[in-house]
Amino acid sequence: MNDSEASGRAATGRAPGRTIPRTKRGERKRAALVAAAREIFERDGYLDARIADISEAAGAASGSFYTYFDGKDDVFAALVEQARQEMLHPHIRERTGVADPRQLIYAANREYLLAYEKNARLMAVFEEAELVNAEFRRLRLERARSFVLRNEKMIRALQQRGQASADLDPLVAAQALSAMVSRMASVVFLQGQPIEFESLVTTLTQLWVNALQLKPS
Repeated sequence: MNDSEASGRAATGRAPGRTIPRTKRGERKRAALVAAAREIFERDGYLDARIADISEAAGAASGSFYTYFDGKDDVFAALVEQARQEMLHPHIRERTGVADPRQLIYAANREYLLAYEKNARLMAVFEEAELVNAEFRRLRLERARSFVLRNEKMIRALQQRGQASADLDPLVAAQALSAMVSRMASVVFLQGQPIEFESLVTTLTQLWVNALQLKPS
């Protein structure tokens, strides 16, 4: 199977990867391929990345690649999912011990922006991939929806406690505020707009607070 054939196999709704390694050695091999794929995709872009180069960078035979992934799209989907998990920062309240909603929004925005900055080059490749692959367009929408639903849940909880305006549609508010943060992350970390990081976090957080008409806890 050549790269063009493998690339045609877009990732499906299942977890990326042909098999789940059952041994520590298998886990190390798969992790090495994922790390190498990131290096090659970030260096060469989505269209020019080759499975042969990924395998070489991982120190693996080309045939070994297909033990773990169906093709180029499959390993790229694994990278995208890895980045999504980093950026979603689940259980932030439990991890940080923060209870005040303003501080919680600040912490969530800060973690998201730090993760976006770390994954900025990969996000640029993701934008390239979705222009030519409908499956990656679907994955981007799915990724955005996971952020929106998390934020909707938080806004709804604040409304139920009387801490946010009851006049807001929580889903629409979550969509608008999530899009604002995501767009600003792209403007700063992909397009290179020179905005100081702490100013970015505090300004976006204040816009959240203002939009929700957040009341003191």
